[in-house]
Amino acid sequence: MSRLGKRPVVLPAGVSAAVRHDDRVVEIKGPKGTLKWVYPAGVKVSQAGDGSNQAISVVPEAKIETLEGPQRALWGLTRSKIAGMVAGVAQGFTKTLEIQGVGYKARLEGHKLVLSLGNSHPINFEIPSGATITVDPKQTLLTIAGSDKELVGRVAGVLRALKPPEPYKGKGIRYAGEHIIRKAGKAAATAGTGAKK
Repeated sequence: MSRLGKRPVVLPAGVSAAVRHDDRVVEIKGPKGTLKWVYPAGVKVSQAGDGSNQAISVVPEAKIETLEGPQRALWGLTRSKIAGMVAGVAQGFTKTLEIQGVGYKARLEGHKLVLSLGNSHPINFEIPSGATITVDPKQTLLTIAGSDKELVGRVAGVLRALKPPEPYKGKGIRYAGEHIIRKAGKAAATAGTGAKK
């Protein structure tokens, strides 16, 4: 049995859910927004309880004792996805990026993030619906927030890819707390070679 899949997803206060079996849609609403997801065939999603004691259960359509590896994985993944949706609309998710490099910075202009990353012209990034971005006063710290964990992660990944941190001076965009393996520059490498002679 999937140890993860068999546990119901409890709905915290302020969060509600609706499950449509005809088109396999689960909808979760909360303080941070509304998320919908079409759950896969092979599992049954149901809602139980009333008042402040509500939960969503996920069970396989086939008999548990006949489930094979991929079916068990699907069961657990479905439960994990719904749990993530509940957490997202209840509390939200964030990713923080750091911009490093002389003259490298970002600013907000309406629904766009304008980044100066050493190119001949600034980069305009359209902030997608469902995500928000805040910039610190120094214009070098970006916080991406939203109720959809996958969207928040995707936006952070796209922004990091605009200028990945280079290994010599570390200039670029990195995740907060990300460790970059640094390489010695040519001058340092030459000096090191000379010292061995």
